[in-house]
Amino acid sequence: MSQGNRREFLYGAGAAALSLGARRILGANDRIHVGIVGLGGRGRAHLGYYMAIPSAQVVAVCDVDQAAQERAVAMVEKKTGLKPRVYADMRKMLEDREIHAVSIATPNHWHALQSIWACQAGKDVYVEKPACHNVWEGLKMIEAARKYNRMVQVGSQGRSAPHKIRAMQLLREGVIGKVYLSKGLCFKRRLSIGKKPDGPVPPGVDWDLFLGPAPMRPFNENRFRYNWHWFWDTGNGDIGNQGVHEMDIARWGLGDITWPTYVVSTGGKYIYDDDQETPNTQLATFDYGDCEIVFEVRGLITGGEDGLQPRGQNTIGNLFLGAEGYMAVDGAGFQVYKGEKRELAMEEKASGGDTIPHIENFFQAVRSRNYKELTADVEIGVISASLCHLANISYRLKRGLRFDPKAIKFVGDDEANRMLTRDYRKPYVVPEKV
Repeated sequence: MSQGNRREFLYGAGAAALSLGARRILGANDRIHVGIVGLGGRGRAHLGYYMAIPSAQVVAVCDVDQAAQERAVAMVEKKTGLKPRVYADMRKMLEDREIHAVSIATPNHWHALQSIWACQAGKDVYVEKPACHNVWEGLKMIEAARKYNRMVQVGSQGRSAPHKIRAMQLLREGVIGKVYLSKGLCFKRRLSIGKKPDGPVPPGVDWDLFLGPAPMRPFNENRFRYNWHWFWDTGNGDIGNQGVHEMDIARWGLGDITWPTYVVSTGGKYIYDDDQETPNTQLATFDYGDCEIVFEVRGLITGGEDGLQPRGQNTIGNLFLGAEGYMAVDGAGFQVYKGEKRELAMEEKASGGDTIPHIENFFQAVRSRNYKELTADVEIGVISASLCHLANISYRLKRGLRFDPKAIKFVGDDEANRMLTRDYRKPYVVPEKV
């Protein structure tokens, strides 16, 4: 079989059979073999997390940048004494039948396609937030996960933080009465990225693979490494970067509410004259009829907000306003204020980390084959990310938009509906039929 035909088999009609026969069900004492895809800052953090979990073994690493590959191999060898297999192209890595699960820490525009490929190849998936780069491809991720019976956990690790679990339980029990407003805050200081000229692709970097589904553009340092977040081709701004964590908590606190009926978002990129395309100041409102979600991004110098105090230059967290009081939740803990005098009624500090428990929850589902055990199943992650995308569409079109939750489309707005997906660059196309 030729290379092209083999890949066609892997990602086409034969994928279902492959996913069922690729490996036996893992027992309680079997180590889960993981391949890490994307070896930048977050990917190296993934390496550290997996190597800290006794039931995991990092057997492969993958990145489009040779230097990143070499750093990752050195990390694994130093920690474990074992040398992982190395890949530049994830499609080659997915042919490795010794890999049980892949952990994806690539730029946002790759998350959906790589997750779908992995599902088709019979691998379970831990994928970083946001789950997807646009709404349509996120729905395809859910479809692929269900079709191939794959466990797909999104890296919304706040859902595995004990104090946040407790806070959400209290909201459900009515600690502040009916919640009428759920607010997410992403006041995260971002310095200007400046302006940089296009230039040659650095040695060892596969720029075509880095861009993948995005349009081909000349190499620019500002579009590479972390700053890809601030370009629409590859990122979603801070509402879809840091902010999607708080958007997820905002939904969770309202009982995992899903699609709104109306969204409006305003803002801009203020103060800086640089290459960034996404806003550094943004306000979004989502109407659910009897309650609303409000989300705010501030990347410039700012103060905090009542109930949430700045930590350094950042104020990142959630506020829940109810008939009888309000709750403030962030990474340090939560506080409940009750009554007309807004007196402190309850407080709990954070205890322990959240990412390793989140990965361990993923492993639990990998063994049980029950996606309902996942703390942040792909459907949860896709809807939270999609609220960020709806806000960005409203922001870019400069108008409020009515939304049909049943059709998952905007009402009477073809221009907005086209922005629910993108034009994919061949061959990196999210398939209509997964």
